[in-house]
Amino acid sequence: MVSASIVWASGAKGTYLRTRNGGAMWEARIVPGAADMDFRDVQAFDERTAILLSAGSGNWSRLYKTRDGGASWSVVFTNGDAKGFWDAMAFWDPRHGIVVGDPVDGRFVILTTSDGGDSWQRQKGPSSMGDEGAFAASGSCITVRGSHEVWFGTGGPGGGRVFHSTDDGKTWSVSKPVLPAGTTCGVFSVAFSDATHGIAAGGDYKMDGDPRGTLAFTQDGGKTWTASASPSGFKSAIQYLPDVKMWISVGAPGSEASTDGGKTWKSFGAGFNAIDFASGPVGWAVGSNGSIAKFALTP
Repeated sequence: MVSASIVWASGAKGTYLRTRNGGAMWEARIVPGAADMDFRDVQAFDERTAILLSAGSGNWSRLYKTRDGGASWSVVFTNGDAKGFWDAMAFWDPRHGIVVGDPVDGRFVILTTSDGGDSWQRQKGPSSMGDEGAFAASGSCITVRGSHEVWFGTGGPGGGRVFHSTDDGKTWSVSKPVLPAGTTCGVFSVAFSDATHGIAAGGDYKMDGDPRGTLAFTQDGGKTWTASASPSGFKSAIQYLPDVKMWISVGAPGSEASTDGGKTWKSFGAGFNAIDFASGPVGWAVGSNGSIAKFALTP
């Protein structure tokens, strides 16, 4: 979400969408030559400039960029590791961004850019634990704050962990496991309301009604986390709306909101895969079968 009017979305089979009038009309297109790509994340800077991340093994993980509203796209970076798999990206500002990918030879793949995504540099990623990996789900297993700080969540048989860097992804610290363990379990989304308070959300994506608590809270910037017994159910994405001091989570079986810092939650609608908000209480959610929903608080 760039503004109240400009919103981009991405999906399977090389698809991306854009609206320039707040969702009254959408342009749905396929990137030429990318009809088999699975775009799991999109970063938009304005109505003309955006980057798409395709997720997949080996060179199926790529970054595409447009500077003319989708009239043309160029591949700005392709994964060269046969064992690699990219998961998500985030940007501190229009020039500085970061990509996280599953481990290759025991270390997570970290890529950074300082020129708006035209070129990317490989950093020395943090060490992984066993079959640990990140999730290419909602595009929000990684989040940034300020000018240099970044967190990303993982999952696997050892339990979901959260990694933290304060220097653009050059060095990392890591928490103890914060969410249930399992090959399809872990942290799918991380968000912060300020420099110290954050929520890691996830669970088991193959268990829509996961009865275990699927949120963990931090009050020290991600050094330590406390798991919550509720709410239950798989969480694909979570985000904080500062203007109204509200947390929103989406997943299965439904969406939930909290206005007391995550102590209590109220269900309010169907489940979705990903969400995004700009300023104000208006946002967007995307889900299965091409569904798109607009969120707006009423007085």
